[in-house]
Amino acid sequence: MKVGVAGIYQTKFGELWERSLEDLIREAAQGAMKNAGLEKEQIEAVFLANMLSDQLASQNHLGALLASCLQIQAPVTRIEAACASGGVAVREAVLLIEAGIHEAVLVVGAEKMTDAATTEATASLMGAAGEDEALAGLNFVGLYALMAQAYLQEFKALEKDLAQVAVKNHFHASFNDKAQFPYPVSLEQVLASPKIADPLKLLDCSPITDGAAAVVLVSERLLKKLGQKPVFIIGSGQASDSLSLKDREDLVSLKASRLAAKKAYQLAGFGQKEIELVEVHDCFTIAEILALEDLGFYPKGEGFVAEQNGEVKLGGKRPVNCSGGLKACGHPVGATGVKQIVEIAQQLRGEAGKRQVQGARFGLAHNVGGTGGTAVVHILRNGG
Repeated sequence: MKVGVAGIYQTKFGELWERSLEDLIREAAQGAMKNAGLEKEQIEAVFLANMLSDQLASQNHLGALLASCLQIQAPVTRIEAACASGGVAVREAVLLIEAGIHEAVLVVGAEKMTDAATTEATASLMGAAGEDEALAGLNFVGLYALMAQAYLQEFKALEKDLAQVAVKNHFHASFNDKAQFPYPVSLEQVLASPKIADPLKLLDCSPITDGAAAVVLVSERLLKKLGQKPVFIIGSGQASDSLSLKDREDLVSLKASRLAAKKAYQLAGFGQKEIELVEVHDCFTIAEILALEDLGFYPKGEGFVAEQNGEVKLGGKRPVNCSGGLKACGHPVGATGVKQIVEIAQQLRGEAGKRQVQGARFGLAHNVGGTGGTAVVHILRNGG
C-alpha cells in the first residue's frame, strides 16, 4: 500500500523561550492536521519523537501530554532514537500504513532545549554516545572532530572544505523564515569563528534549538479522497551500528547510513542517480560530506569537491539541505527527522518559495542518531 504525505507543518526553529514544549507540540500537530484537511477524530494513531524531555523538561509521559493538549483518544507512542528519533517515528508510521493497520497517522517531532544551560544540554546529548566516550571527557563536537581529522588526513581535504558546507547551508537558510539562522555567512567568518574541537569551529556546528515539526501520513485511498497534491514515501530504510566510535570499522563512513540507504533504494526501485534534492543530517559540517558519500552520490573522498564546485547548492546538479539543514535551520533533535520530511514534501509540492528546486520529482531524507549508531533514510516521490 502506498503511503501519502497529506499534511506538513514546521514551527519556527530557534531560541523560543516564550514557548513551552506543549506549545510547540500543539502548534505543529494542529498545523499538520489543518494542512491535511483532517479532523483530530480521523487520526488513528500518533507517534511523538523526542529525545530529551525527561532530562530538560521534567516530563516523561509525552504520549499523555500530547493526547491532553490535542484532546484526542488515539494511541500515542513516544519514539526515542537520539537525533534520529524523528526519522524512526516517520518510519514506524509508514510501516503501519503499509501493513493496512491504519489509514491516517500523525507524526510529531518536538524538542525544548534552550531553557537549559548549554553545559546541561550538551551533557544530556551525550546520552546518545558510549559511556566510555563520556568518561573520557568527549562530547559530540569532539567525536565528530575525530571523524573530521581522519577524513582530512586520508583525503587531503582542508578546513576550508568543511567551511564550505556551512556557507552553503546558511545561504539556503536565508530563504527560509522558519530557520534559526536565516542569514548568510562568509567563508572567512566560518574560518575565523572560535575553534571548539580541532578542526571544527563554532560555525561548523549545528546549534541548540527549540522547535517542532509534524506530518500526517495516509493511505493512497485517503490521499485521493482528500484531494491533496500527491507526494508519496516510496522507500524507507533503517540500520544500526555500534554506540561508540572505537568499535567502528571505519571513521570516515557511517555503515548504518549506507545500509539504510541501500534498503530505501531497494524499496523505491531505483538508485541515487534519480534523486534530485536531499536533506542530510549535517549536525557538523563533516557529517554532510560523509553523508553525500555514504548515500552514494559521490565516491569516498570526493564529497567535499561537490561542496567546492556548487553541485549541491540551489541551482546546482543536486541541491542538498535547501532548508538550511541542521546547521542553519536548527537542530531540535527530536524534530529534525520530521522536519526533513516536511521540507522534501514541500519541495515536491512546489511550495518552497525562493528555495524551490524547480521540477523536482524525487527527494531523499537522511537522519542520524549519535555518531551513526542509528540511521534512517526515506525516499519521496511527487506522484503528479
